[in-house]
Amino acid sequence: SLTCNGNSHSFFNHPDLFAILSKFELIYFPLIDTKYSLEDILHKQLECDILIIEGSIKKGLIKNGVDYSKLIENYAQEAKHIITAGTCATFGGVFKEYDPERISGFCFDKERVKENFNSYKDKLISLPGCPIHPKWLSYVLQMLGSGNTIPIDKLNRPQELYNITVHTGCSRNEYFEWKIDTKGFGHKEGCSFYEHGCQGPYSRGSCNKILWNDTSSKTIVGTPCFGCTEPTFPKERFFFTKTNMGIPATMPLEVSKRAYLTITGIAKSFTIKRLERNIIDYDS
Repeated sequence: SLTCNGNSHSFFNHPDLFAILSKFELIYFPLIDTKYSLEDILHKQLECDILIIEGSIKKGLIKNGVDYSKLIENYAQEAKHIITAGTCATFGGVFKEYDPERISGFCFDKERVKENFNSYKDKLISLPGCPIHPKWLSYVLQMLGSGNTIPIDKLNRPQELYNITVHTGCSRNEYFEWKIDTKGFGHKEGCSFYEHGCQGPYSRGSCNKILWNDTSSKTIVGTPCFGCTEPTFPKERFFFTKTNMGIPATMPLEVSKRAYLTITGIAKSFTIKRLERNIIDYDS
């Protein structure tokens, strides 16, 4: 597969990494020592309960004389569970932009369902993200390891992790409610949705519920959400919100234009002085 290994490195930052790994036998993983070698994986059909795929799938990708897409399919057929870790493995992601016709996710080509989906849908767990949060993967592994069922959505994403938007729990929600945009990147004040391209209201994910390093997220530190959990990632312009006469061209998920305009009209008719001031007055 085609990967930057970002999801692996993210998982390596899990605070309970070794405790989690101790509950599973790793057959093969390219970044750490495992019981079996790459040669074993290529030339033997090893027993595999959980197959974790990282990286986009490219048709006809040959390495060491082996077609890797076929190798993945072989192990996918035998595995009891399949986890696509990251947006590339799930939907195609960044690598798909290089060769849209030949590169995709394992069972999805962006939002389009691939032919192999029906073969794997009952054992597939999609974990999109660029990268995924380490605790998203540990949640799935521990649920599978304990024999629990994971409720999933139509894209096979765990509902526990993806049935809310990134906007949910954002520390800047009050600015969003009163339609106050930030003055720039990295500022403590303001919302990045209106003029800086934040995709939080459009993107499903628990980034502001399960914080990175148990501390923060993109939106908390003043960087717009890039929408990396969605099939449409990456978009062409990260820091731009398309508007029509000052109104976002696309409404937040499942919010009608009528409802949005009504609330916006009310909010903009008031000035909340507390929200107009800096949180910290550095000149005092």
